Amino acid sequence: MPHAINEKLQQAVIYSVFVRNHTEEGTFRALIPDLPRIRSLGTDIVWLMPIHPLGTKARKGTLGSPYAIRDYRAVNPEYGTLEDLEALVDAIHAQGMKCIIDVVYNHTSPDSVLWETHPEWFYKKPDGNPGNHVGDWTDIIDLDYTSDPALWDYQIETLKQWARIVDGFRCDVASFVPVEFWERARAEVEEVRPGCIWLAETVHREFGAEMRRRGLYSATDTEAYAAFDMEYSYDVQTVFDTWVAGHAPLSHYLDLVSFQETVYPRGFNKMRYLENHDLPRIASRLGRGLDLVNLTAFIYFLKGATLVYAGEEAGSAHTVGLFDKDPVVWDDGIDLAPLMTRLAQIKHEVFGCEDFFSATAFDGYDIAVLTREGDWGRAIGVFSLSGQVAEVQLDVEDGTYINLIDAKPIEVRGGIISSDGAPLVFLA
Repeated sequence: MPHAINEKLQQAVIYSVFVRNHTEEGTFRALIPDLPRIRSLGTDIVWLMPIHPLGTKARKGTLGSPYAIRDYRAVNPEYGTLEDLEALVDAIHAQGMKCIIDVVYNHTSPDSVLWETHPEWFYKKPDGNPGNHVGDWTDIIDLDYTSDPALWDYQIETLKQWARIVDGFRCDVASFVPVEFWERARAEVEEVRPGCIWLAETVHREFGAEMRRRGLYSATDTEAYAAFDMEYSYDVQTVFDTWVAGHAPLSHYLDLVSFQETVYPRGFNKMRYLENHDLPRIASRLGRGLDLVNLTAFIYFLKGATLVYAGEEAGSAHTVGLFDKDPVVWDDGIDLAPLMTRLAQIKHEVFGCEDFFSATAFDGYDIAVLTREGDWGRAIGVFSLSGQVAEVQLDVEDGTYINLIDAKPIEVRGGIISSDGAPLVFLA
């Protein structure tokens, strides 16, 4: 039976926190004083990157990757105690936000509790030693979900343990774990945490296709929606990256975004982002003249939940390392917080949950014209992603409109709008 779609998650703003590097202290309790500021950005959901103890064997860097987990049922003592985590979650709730945590169920560290107690639950190489299917993931070993039904029982009981504390899960490389497992997990967790939030890190389409070509399991994004509320938009990420680098037209990317409207279930929710912990900071990729303000407004206008990776609101160009102590740089660029706050208000108060979406690109100027339309009306966004001044032909009546971002008037004459390079969003 398909799960009920939580349509309101279309309007969600998710704020991603790597506890180790968010503050100088790098602890659960040190994060609490920052929660009012995070909430002021319009944040609905705080996503805590992995909170569990890390392995030491084959560790990358000095502190290890947060995705090489030793024990799924404990908290990383470097961050604090279970009571400290509960205090943080209580504080998140007190700010009117929900909290989700990372679930890393494709693999563990090579010295994990599960390897020590249940080696039969792991993938084995021809020599009988544990291994993984992705060569550069040298600090982890893969679980084998075809090995023993008891593995499914253990993992789901673990999810139920955490669901008594938090509101949902971001599931790492969810495509590599059977969808049937996630469907069962969702059903059982629902009994503990009704309305639990499920976000899948679905993989780049090229990565998934290569895994399937090799005879390995990788669910398609369409299949994953059977279990998840939201998915990553890695299915269009490669084209976005190619456009950012100046090697593909904007229209190529927007065509794929529009194509998503035709291939996923009604009410599908793709999480939209300019950056995350696996991608370089967008502020570090503007060498060919792309405009950070327009890019930010553009990503909020797209259908789907919006991700803010901690530090993005400060225009930080410093990509935080995952394997060492490497605090977020908070004064590295421009202050995008006021813009993000306003964009979140528009997302919450104007846009609908199942809007019709369309996109047009003016490639010579890197200008995107996006349309969202629902029972509430129609909104048009004009985003000069290179910050260029240009005249743009629109399918709207002549007249004076109000920019929802800065409340300034917008004039349309002869179907033409003169863009001064600032992002424009208006009701038409």
